[in-house]
This record gives sequence, C-alpha cells and structure tokens, in this order.
Amino acid sequence: LRQDMATETRLFLLAVLREDRSPFDLLEGRFTYLNERLAKHYGIAGVQGNEFRRVSLAETARGGLLTQGAVLTVTSNPTRTSPVKRGKWVLDNLLGDPPPPPAPDVPQLENQQLTGTLRQQMEQHRVNPSCATCHVRMDPIGFALENFDAVGAWRTKDEGAVIDPAGELPGGAKFSGPGELRELLRRQRAEDFIECLSEKLLVYALGRGLEFYDQCAVNAMKKAVGEEDRFSRLLLEVVRSDSFQRRAAAEPE
Repeated sequence: LRQDMATETRLFLLAVLREDRSPFDLLEGRFTYLNERLAKHYGIAGVQGNEFRRVSLAETARGGLLTQGAVLTVTSNPTRTSPVKRGKWVLDNLLGDPPPPPAPDVPQLENQQLTGTLRQQMEQHRVNPSCATCHVRMDPIGFALENFDAVGAWRTKDEGAVIDPAGELPGGAKFSGPGELRELLRRQRAEDFIECLSEKLLVYALGRGLEFYDQCAVNAMKKAVGEEDRFSRLLLEVVRSDSFQRRAAAEPE
C-alpha cells in the first residue's frame, strides 16, 4: 500500500507535466491514478486489478496533492493524525509561508494534561500565547483534512466523536472540509502558490538555494502563468532566465 501511494503521486505529477495542465491542478486536480488495492483503501468503487489507471475524483472529497495518501501519511504521527504537521506542510510546500519553529519550552501535546477530542486538546494547547501565534495559521488547515485518517483513508469519526472539519484562517476566511479549503487557497492564495512552486522549480533547476537576484526569474514565472495557465510556461521561463543560462558549471570530480 505504501508503494501504491508513492506510485499514485508520481503518476499524478507526470500527468500534469506531460499533458501540460494548469499548475493549479497540483492543488485542486479532480483526478488521480489508482489500482484496486489503493482504491479500496480510499473507498472508491469500480477499480479492479493491480494496474494503475486514471480515475475521476468528481464524486469524492479528494483532489490535488493535499488528499493523496502519500502526503497524508507522511504528515501524520505514527498512531494518529497531526493537524499541525499537515497545516505546516501546506504552508511550507504549497504557499511558501513556513511558520517559525516552536518555542523551546513548549511541551509536546502528548505530555500535557489535556482532555477531549484531538481538536479540543489542540484548542486547549493554543491557550498558551507562545503557541497560538503559529498554531492559529497551521491548525485550521490541518482540521480541514481530519476526515482522512493517519494513512489517508476516509472517516467520519475519531475516537467515537464526529469530526468537525471546519476552520478559520487569520483574516476571517472560513471553510469546512478539504474541498472548501482547496477553493479558498485557489481563490485567495493563488499568487503565493505559484510563487512557491516557481521557487521550488528554480531551486531544482539550479541545484542551489535562491539569492535575491533570482527574484527576477521568479517574477517572470509568475507573470507567465497569468498569461497562459500551463505548466510548460513555468518551465520555459526557468530555462530562459539569466539565473539558469548563466549558472556556473559543476566542477569535474
């Protein structure tokens, strides 16, 4: 199953690239690639055999990278989900807006005398002002994904309690569940998403971290997507950039 999850994500990314789809499909694409074993894990009927095939997600709560088992599993703890890790992953890898590291004197959630559901425990944890600053940004995003358990299967209850997938971001934007979260990110954070994706593509292409003078290339990539919403435009702007064309050659070993 772990291998199936990795294959799903790889095939999904290849489809976005090879079909020259919108970069926003990484965030909200309503299709994926499944075999019978992974489809059963997701609760999706009609998929038989070990071979992966393209499957529509139009009638499900899934879409994009956010709801794929690979991402949901690596952003969980060994025995339970982690809204914090999932929220941080979105901020880090999709929005380029990572929160600062936790204060050194703040105990882990499991080491505190907290009661109730996981959501209630985290709300008690945020009473600490030093925790609230970061958690108010991460936790709501993670709560929207709580209907997916620690290995990405759909659920409606956790420890017998009905899951509440609603959240509110700083600034007052409200949502409930993964679908509304994707819509909100697409509507309000589209520029942040494209800038983050552009920076990561450029880092990969250059084989180094970015410097202040690379911002021109990032700006060109963002502008290109606004003109033509296709993945190829991002890649073309990478290879056209001074950062890429004037990069230093690697020293021979």
